[in-house]
Amino acid sequence: MIIELNLLQTLALAVVLLIVGRVLKQKVNILEKFCIPAPVIGGVLFAFLTLAGYVSGAFELNMDFGLKTVLMVAFFTTVGFTASLKLLKKGGMQVGIFLLLALILVVLQNVVGVSLAKVFGLNPLIGLATGSTPMTGGHGTSGAFAPLFEQAGATGATTVAMAAATFGLIFGSMIGGPIGQTLIKKNGLMETLDGIREVEMEETQDIHEVKTLDEDRLTWAAFQIIIAMGAGTLISKLLTLTGMTFPVYIGAMFAAAIMRNLADAKLFDLKSREIAIFGDISLSLFLSLALMGLKLWQLASLAGPLVVMLLAQGLLMGAFAYFITFNIMGKDYEAAVMSCGHCGFGMGATPNAMANMGALSEKYTFAPRAFFILPLVGSLFIDFANASVITFFMNMFG
Repeated sequence: MIIELNLLQTLALAVVLLIVGRVLKQKVNILEKFCIPAPVIGGVLFAFLTLAGYVSGAFELNMDFGLKTVLMVAFFTTVGFTASLKLLKKGGMQVGIFLLLALILVVLQNVVGVSLAKVFGLNPLIGLATGSTPMTGGHGTSGAFAPLFEQAGATGATTVAMAAATFGLIFGSMIGGPIGQTLIKKNGLMETLDGIREVEMEETQDIHEVKTLDEDRLTWAAFQIIIAMGAGTLISKLLTLTGMTFPVYIGAMFAAAIMRNLADAKLFDLKSREIAIFGDISLSLFLSLALMGLKLWQLASLAGPLVVMLLAQGLLMGAFAYFITFNIMGKDYEAAVMSCGHCGFGMGATPNAMANMGALSEKYTFAPRAFFILPLVGSLFIDFANASVITFFMNMFG
């Protein structure tokens, strides 16, 4: 039996799953303890339900995910509004350091993938299809590069890459919170939180202080987001002239960043707090839609060697975030939050990284440096680096 859900029905289901995730997080201690994001809880549970329907042949869902891209762009637009040059001056050096760490991880992901492929007697390009292509790159990069692997003789590379990206989406979401939580407790970082709150209060007060919501400010915030999204399409068109592939939301992020700095120059009043609220809503809905649409039977179809390769990638990501990212980025609370987030975008999706960090920050306190550095690296700079590394490995082993 095939069940058809239109756009509004799909969105309503995503909201229900988000509510289920929030309720379960409140009721099930282990979910709260390990900072698992609510959209991940509800979305993954539903994905297992659809898996049962698919395997048993009882039902199959056809859902309309037309709003998913809009919500994703809306969220990253709100992220762009945080890109103040004042903050960049404070975190500028660390942006470069974190990009270097992300690049090192990309290389290691491909080394692990290719090495294990050779151990199991598989085409090395199949190893690339489980490396940084789906892990750091996600489904988008997988869709771009995997067909090239197949053209070079790696039969089934597209299916493998997409399944690996699906695995990464789940695994990265699941390990980020526990890793961040462990780092905070093991290193006694909770004792420093009061100091962090005092230092960052001035920068984050407008967003996080308790105020009565104002209809006029909410309206203007929505207008500012929509204008940035619209202007971003023009910027995206200009970027395509370079011949390179960029995430669909990059133009909107740039437009929002420009607007933020114009607002810093006192040219207009930016509704930062209200924009942040819209960002939280759009991220939650986007993730709920993305995760409820996972086809877990793609993972079940993988042969034993490929399952081992994916688990190896998960272990690599966890170890890298715990031992390398945390120590290099400063061994402080912000570094713990970045380590948590690195698990998200290092295994497939920057929105998952933001959700991981959001869940951790909700429990402890906001980490403005982490929320600026990670999306900047994860949504823009790493795409250039990853594409270059994948191309190098593809030419070496193709």
